Amino acid sequence: MLAEGDVNIVDLFGIIATITSFVGFIPQIYKTYKTKSAHDISKVMLYNFLGCSISWIVYGLYTGADFVIYSNVVGLITILISIFQKRYYDAT
Repeated sequence: MLAEGDVNIVDLFGIIATITSFVGFIPQIYKTYKTKSAHDISKVMLYNFLGCSISWIVYGLYTGADFVIYSNVVGLITILISIFQKRYYDAT
């Protein structure tokens, strides 16, 4: 039995999902910021990830899956930053 406060295997995977959702786009965000160019980033991919994150958040809200919500909110933030960069740098 797990004591209250212990992390079980499901929670561990939730933590991993949250971290990887955040870390996944950070190198691209940084590279785009440094080069001031987003021409190599696909709009279709960004909007696909946006729709995916929103869908997972809705799913998590309806099923009560906290880590699904947390990891996808973090992913949504990084996607929105990437979309903003794409729109901003492609316009210049």
